[in-house]
Amino acid sequence: MLLAIDTATQRIGLALHDGHAILSECTWVGGRRQTTELAPEVALMLRRAGITPRALSAVAVAIGPGAYTGLRIGVALAKGLSLAHNLPLVGVPTLDILAWGQPRRDEPMLALLHAGRGRVAGVWYKWKASGWQATGEPDVMTWPELRDRLEAPTYVCGEVDDEGREVLAAQPKAKLAPPALSVRRPGVLAEIAWHKLRSGWDLKPAQVVPVYLRTSSEPSP
Repeated sequence: MLLAIDTATQRIGLALHDGHAILSECTWVGGRRQTTELAPEVALMLRRAGITPRALSAVAVAIGPGAYTGLRIGVALAKGLSLAHNLPLVGVPTLDILAWGQPRRDEPMLALLHAGRGRVAGVWYKWKASGWQATGEPDVMTWPELRDRLEAPTYVCGEVDDEGREVLAAQPKAKLAPPALSVRRPGVLAEIAWHKLRSGWDLKPAQVVPVYLRTSSEPSP
């Protein structure tokens, strides 16, 4: 049984996946309440499924990009469970979770999440034989900058707020995903994690760390 945890943004997601089916899944907008809501919701999901943490065989967590505090909370809880019960811990890039849930399309895809201060973080993807594959690192941009960068028809999914919809409405090359396909599903995170485990995932829990966004003005670590 694998527990998936996503706290990368204000939307929190949890799922239980036994390797064949999603047994439980929930998402909610937690805002800044990850600290107080995450652990109780994990306990509630396990209780409803009739299992204890000792029944888990692995843990998966969204590692970023995303909100600094949210990522730290999710990764910390995931590591705690992993170390306490000697479980594999699988880290998955946040926007890969969104990308894996999208249908095949001919045009490139841009997956987005809010980056604060009127900006979004986006990763471009291209459909290949194995599904959607990232073609670069996350870019941080404003909505007008994003609009101006769309030089060809592009499928856009993820966190598009009112400002984004207004700006992109004037860009005919932007093909917006419907709301149901713009939410990161923790069940998808769980399926990615199972795929990685079956493919030979061998990172130690200590090697699974959050990936934060940096602007060009910030010093390198």
